[in-house]
Amino acid sequence: MIILKKVLITGALGQIGSELVERLRKDLGENGVIATDIRKPEGNQTVESGPFEILDVNDGEAMLDIAKRNNVDTIIHLAALLSAVAEQKPQLAWNLNMKGLYNALETARILNAKFFSPSSIGAFGPNTPKNNTPQDTIMRPTTMYGVTKVAGELLEDYYFTKFGVDTRSVRFPGLISYKTLPGGGTTDYAVDIYYEALKKKSYTSFIAEGTQMDMMYMPDAIDAVVKLLNADPSRLIHRNSFNITAMSFEPEDIKKSIQKIIPEFKMDYDVDPDRQKIADSWPNSIDPTDAQNEWGFEPSYDLDKMSKDMLDKLKDRI
Repeated sequence: MIILKKVLITGALGQIGSELVERLRKDLGENGVIATDIRKPEGNQTVESGPFEILDVNDGEAMLDIAKRNNVDTIIHLAALLSAVAEQKPQLAWNLNMKGLYNALETARILNAKFFSPSSIGAFGPNTPKNNTPQDTIMRPTTMYGVTKVAGELLEDYYFTKFGVDTRSVRFPGLISYKTLPGGGTTDYAVDIYYEALKKKSYTSFIAEGTQMDMMYMPDAIDAVVKLLNADPSRLIHRNSFNITAMSFEPEDIKKSIQKIIPEFKMDYDVDPDRQKIADSWPNSIDPTDAQNEWGFEPSYDLDKMSKDMLDKLKDRI
């Protein structure tokens, strides 16, 4: 059941935003989603398929103005610098990730709007239990991205308890999509590998052999956002933020999955020490039990089903 009516999305041109805009415009109609980003490229599907406005999320007045003019009842805040890029530009990452989130929460508070902004497995750190990581556990990340995500979870909870803002969030694992290229995350290899499998029948992984990380196919991620936003608030205990995942694998596993479809595919390794350090600080697998119990989270894709769909869809694009 869709109970959303008018949604404002920041960071709408990103990997998650572009697909979430498409999904919600199907559900709510093209005028039901106000997409925003800091740029407006010509010919872009997200820009052309419905209302779109340029927005720098550090400009709180502009964000509030757009939300007011369009009578939005829900704000989905996606604009952020991702893990690898954030380590290269930590001051920028703090300013963008935290000030943008604060402005979005303030807009939701003033307009009494429902609010969603994702956290990440990057919120965990090297002292977090590595396997089947619990929903409630120690969170001491060693990256600026992780620091902003933990701070963001706390800030969203504060706005819920202090001001009554209906805040909701998930901790996304690595997200894999055939529609939009990733934007500088540690898990990007799991997207790149499919492109290279079709183009070159080979891939050089920047993540080391044996490195397990949680992953999810984008259709499941989009479904999770919509399902959580439409969930009965009386059932939500954790809110900010729920562990969700669909699969956990290392580079060798994804190679073997691709080889079931492209037997000649080969892979070697040239490890990026910066991204490897980030990956090593994250869990091998996380426990999504609370998301399952509180709002019925249930992914549809495992690794082999995702590999088949990725390669089928990418053939048309490449």
